[in-house]
Amino acid sequence: QVQLVESGGGLVQAGGSLRLSCAASGRTFNDYTMGWFRQAPGKEREFVAAISRNAYSTYYGDSVKGRFTISRDNAKNTVYLQMNNLKPEDTAVYYCAASSSYYGTDFRRYDYWGQGTQVTASS
Repeated sequence: QVQLVESGGGLVQAGGSLRLSCAASGRTFNDYTMGWFRQAPGKEREFVAAISRNAYSTYYGDSVKGRFTISRDNAKNTVYLQMNNLKPEDTAVYYCAASSSYYGTDFRRYDYWGQGTQVTASS
């Protein structure tokens, strides 16, 4: 079992930046690939970014490429999402997720989820 707790969300003006953190506990953190997803009201959960166990590989959704950066610190059991040049369409609840066997964009294949943190980018 892995417990995930996100933090760092908030309200920011368009063009601003936020850094989300996701702290993990319960199992060996570097046994898991990690992902960030987001969900806006009335929309399906959307893939944002993923990072491999050793951080050698990262992958991004098309809508955030060049603006968001995923990273992890295995010594601190934490994964981060640096979000720059935020746009109103980035407004959503952001979730981190962990998978013991999958590295990809399909949210259904992640095993553990945090409770989410709200990000709002105002125009």
